[in-house]
Amino acid sequence: MPGSIEDILKRATPRERTVKVCIRGDLAGRVQSLTEELAKVSKEWEPSDITEVHPARQIAADLKAARDEAQAAEVPFTVRYIGDRAYSDLLAAHPSDDENELFKLETFTPALIAASCADPVMTLEQTKELFEVINEGEIKKLFEAAWDVHHSSDVVPFSLAASAFLAVLGGES
Repeated sequence: MPGSIEDILKRATPRERTVKVCIRGDLAGRVQSLTEELAKVSKEWEPSDITEVHPARQIAADLKAARDEAQAAEVPFTVRYIGDRAYSDLLAAHPSDDENELFKLETFTPALIAASCADPVMTLEQTKELFEVINEGEIKKLFEAAWDVHHSSDVVPFSLAASAFLAVLGGES
């Protein structure tokens, strides 16, 4: 039994989600460049003699190091549901000029992220400053997480990988 509404309210907490954002665009760019270079050399390289070492070996090592460095430059951002009233007020503060759109994307995006980012806490101005150095893909990742905590209804999403892993573990016990 769920109990009384008072008991339910005492146990209830706002939905949260944490995403990692790469704050070092230079490293992400290096990973991309090395990935392209590896694909190109793998396709085009022909040895001039049998003792020549394939250049992909060094590029792959450089790519692994760059990926490790880029992953180390990822910072976790935790977004939290801000509540129905605050969310409705936020939507109302960013109306779209187009009657077919719920909000003005350009102003609502940083406002939602600033309002829902629980860790690190950011002001709207700090959010806009962050948007000047991270790319659109990272901004989208933050926005989708913030949108998700306000709109997703999947309380316990199914994970095929987790189910398979647990089945394997259960079979070995």
